[in-house]
Amino acid sequence: MRRTSVATVLAVVFAACEAPPESGTLSVYAASSLTDAFSELETTFEAAHPDIDVSVTYAGSQILRLQIEQGAPADVFASANPEHMEALVDSGLVAESRVFVQNELVIIVPLDNPAGIESLEDLPEASRLVIGTANVPVGRYTRDVLRLAAPSLGEGFEAIVLSRVASEESNVRLARAKVELGEADAAIVYRSDAGSSDRVRVIAIPSEFNVIADYPIGVLRRTTVPATAGAWVDLLMSPEGRAVLARHGFIVE
Repeated sequence: MRRTSVATVLAVVFAACEAPPESGTLSVYAASSLTDAFSELETTFEAAHPDIDVSVTYAGSQILRLQIEQGAPADVFASANPEHMEALVDSGLVAESRVFVQNELVIIVPLDNPAGIESLEDLPEASRLVIGTANVPVGRYTRDVLRLAAPSLGEGFEAIVLSRVASEESNVRLARAKVELGEADAAIVYRSDAGSSDRVRVIAIPSEFNVIADYPIGVLRRTTVPATAGAWVDLLMSPEGRAVLARHGFIVE
């Protein structure tokens, strides 16, 4: 009588118990500054997973965190600020997170640059400056930059620049739009957003004053497609994903 090996029996058992491939929708909540990169990666992911429809919701990180806390059906959260992710981890909504990319700030001005702004030092020349609100990551980082620059550019520099603020926006895309439409002399945004517009000029902020923003990503504990959510994170961490993020102006290691 022919004997069946233990390995063969186990293989049959595991095959019988294996869950069917996940299908349906992967709901990704992502900071607005990730729009262009994630739109490209969405196409890549869906081509590799034809049974999955990736649905990405873009907004300020603080808004997305609030929606998740109130029960929004997100599977993955990508934040432009570790604080919002840490709050979800601490509350048990996200098991763990990891930084997958970084960003930095730049100044943008209209192509005709009516205020003649050529450097961070020139920002007091703006009469209509747009920045993020204090409770969104880009707004918080902007205020950090002004505070860091103040000792070198004059004790009154921070206050003068803030006095030129004509509008505070809830996400970086809205700030960029004000400059594109000629409704602002300048705005402070992420490099990733500045580089994707052909209607603005980009002015670098010196590295000694700039802020490097960490972007963490995590899978929600309540996801119904954990394998698919993990595959999305794996794509971002892969050489292909990192090449896309770098091409859109993000800092990758």
